[in-house]
Amino acid sequence: MKKQFLNFLTLSALMGTIVLSSCSDDNGGDPIEPPVEQEDRFITVAGALMADNPGDGNGGTMVYSVSIEEAKDPETQISVYTEGFGVKSNRTARLQSSEDGSTLFNIAYTGDNGGEFSKYTVNGGDSFVQSDVSVNISQYAGTSPRWLKLNDGDKTGIALNMANIAANNAPAGNTPDAAFAYYRGVATVLALDLQESLIRSYVQYEIPLTEEEEAEGHTIFRLDGSVLNKAGDKLIIGTWMRKYNVATGETEGDYERLGSKSVVVDYPSFANPSVINSTVGHGDNSGYRSHYSYLGDDGNIYQATERDPAGSYILRINQSNVYDDSYVFSLNHALGLSGVTIEAWQYAQDGKAFALISHDGAENGFVVWMDLDARTASIVDMPYDADLEFNQYQGFVVDGIDVYMAVTPVGKDGNIYILNSNTGVATKGATLVNQPGNHYIGIF
Repeated sequence: MKKQFLNFLTLSALMGTIVLSSCSDDNGGDPIEPPVEQEDRFITVAGALMADNPGDGNGGTMVYSVSIEEAKDPETQISVYTEGFGVKSNRTARLQSSEDGSTLFNIAYTGDNGGEFSKYTVNGGDSFVQSDVSVNISQYAGTSPRWLKLNDGDKTGIALNMANIAANNAPAGNTPDAAFAYYRGVATVLALDLQESLIRSYVQYEIPLTEEEEAEGHTIFRLDGSVLNKAGDKLIIGTWMRKYNVATGETEGDYERLGSKSVVVDYPSFANPSVINSTVGHGDNSGYRSHYSYLGDDGNIYQATERDPAGSYILRINQSNVYDDSYVFSLNHALGLSGVTIEAWQYAQDGKAFALISHDGAENGFVVWMDLDARTASIVDMPYDADLEFNQYQGFVVDGIDVYMAVTPVGKDGNIYILNSNTGVATKGATLVNQPGNHYIGIF
């Protein structure tokens, strides 16, 4: 396999608080086309190696690609840990792929190369040829940035960071002289040009809540899960909220939540940040390592919640870029369970989607088929194992009506499954050969 070494870009011209530029075709406002089946695309499988504890996924990431026909065949044996290619990352890589599966995008997570964006041409098997151009965003978004690819035809990736949360914006560890008013951090929103491997623009600012909320110690702790609206002029960013005890400065683990919140900014400028609030859901919506908001075929944005006191909800943000609180879809209610948590999920087509969940009273995770229009959900009929966990799951592939995902218990063999989004039926595909402590975390 041919390997190419990196030539690091000089980014001194980008230093500063804000650099804004865009290409004329970056708006992304064209209508989203329905999914089309691609018979010749590659399916890339990713596996996370354990570091200290089984299932921690902190030992790096391996990838291996097969044809779509091979992915569908249960006789295909894939052993990513013995035959795969190691992508750059000290811990679990944050991977995305092009829509046709021909390119793999990666931002290394933590370590000496944390924040380094690179891309690979997918040639099948363990052949991933790295581009000779790379860029490191760590000086702007830290060595552990959260990032996702926008729904704009593989043009743009959005990296996000929230840093230096402190009272009255004082340096961390210092006591502000003024009376307490708020806890805030400095948010970074950064656009990566995925084709040219360069930073297109970035902005840094504080994002305030209401005076009443901030006076009680509420603040935005993390940003992630960004999605572009149908018009292509607004970016919706998910949040993970935190509350501080204003008397002691300590974080509070158990507090009354204020409703699910998202940040809305102009696109592509990232200007005019505002916070929208749902009264239906009360959990966070930033996700963990995968998309948590999707633009639906109907032009609305559908967003999952986590850490929600009443279990996960699917929320709807309308084309006016505000929450539609008339739309109520509770996974607890739809499944007749308690404590349902969506670990990851994937919108497919025509209002159909799949979610990977955990719930009260169960050791393992489950796959759930959802109809967002009817607001119904059911557990997919497939083998489940007590060691099956989805909390680190990252990637799905949508190919027409089918959704491909990797299902492997920690340390045990599993399979690729092909999920029919019209029927909710799962078909077993290629065998995923595992190793002790490891697990497969996505299809790309």
